[in-house]
Order: sequence, then structure tokens, then C-alpha cells
Amino acid sequence: MRLPDALTERFPFLEPLEDDWNPVARWSLIVWLVFYLLFLYQAYRHQGPLLMIDVVFVPIHEGGHLFFRWFGSQWLYIAGGTLMQLFVPFALAVYFAFKRHVTGTAFCIFFFFEQFLPIATYMADARAQQLPLVTIGDSDYIIHDWFYLFSSFHVVNHDTQIAAVVRALGWLGMIGTILWLLWRSRSAWSASNKASEA
Repeated sequence: MRLPDALTERFPFLEPLEDDWNPVARWSLIVWLVFYLLFLYQAYRHQGPLLMIDVVFVPIHEGGHLFFRWFGSQWLYIAGGTLMQLFVPFALAVYFAFKRHVTGTAFCIFFFFEQFLPIATYMADARAQQLPLVTIGDSDYIIHDWFYLFSSFHVVNHDTQIAAVVRALGWLGMIGTILWLLWRSRSAWSASNKASEA
């Protein structure tokens, strides 16, 4: 991909994005596709060992609360859990994109969008508040993140509708990531075949 010269002159750190993506071996693509399709199947059924990856994001979420507490804003402190939960896989995806690593970028973007699913579940619980909550520190004072956040925007009565949209975006993003991985891998193979024929 060729970026405008004015853009790379002003922001030279973007130059690696002009490089070709690293090729993906066919066997590697097949393994990744099987993994992602199996994950989607288990996510659809709401059960399966692959879904244990969500446990990894619990300390990331809680760490986000602790990190954003430093800014002194109650709203940012509450939102910080979800912000960090999404920032970590997104930042890793950007890192791999700059390294032009296709499967690493796809993996991180896939799980960026996958996190929309547990976030949507948490959102949908804003009024009911039936989910068991995890907290750090004083367990006698627990704030339901999304009840607080939705209440601050006066949309708490629409918690399930908002959650449904977020969940749909998560599914579309995961499926789109798989399609991008397939397209990017096949594009690299086509370029490689043309180069070898020349």
C-alpha cells in the first residue's frame, strides 16, 4: 500500500505500513481458519474451552479501573475497565500491523471484536444487575459499570437494545477479520505466483 508522500514525510513512523505484508503459509492459514471457526461455534453456543480466553481479560479490565483512577474522574475510572479491555488487543493489533504480520494482526483484531460479546452481556445487565461482579479493593462498595455509565447518559432503559447492537458489531467484526485474513493471505499468494512467473 502506497501512502501519500506528504503523510509519510510528516509522520515518518508510518513508513512501515508501505511494506508488503509477510506471507502466510497455506497450512498456517488452514490451522487459523479452523481455530477461528471453532471459536465462533463455541461462542455461538456460549460454551467451550476456547471461551476461557475471556478470563485473561478480567485482570486487564480491572487494571483499567486502577489505571484510569489516576486521572481523578469518577466517570473515566468506571469506563476505564472497558477502555483498557479494548485498548490492549487493539494496540497489539497496531503493533503487528506495523510489523506486517498478518496472523498476529488478525488474532488481535479478532479478540478486540470478541470482547464486544462479554461487554454486551455486562451492558444488558445494567438494570437487572444479576451478574456476579469482580472488584479490586473494598468489596462492600461495588459499582455496576454500565448502570453508572448508561445512567450518566440517561439511556439505562435502553441497556438491552444497546447491548444487542454491540453484540452484533462484535460478531460482524470477528467474521470480517476472518474474511480479511483469507483475502490478505490469498493476495500474497497471487503476488508471489506472479513474481515467480516473471
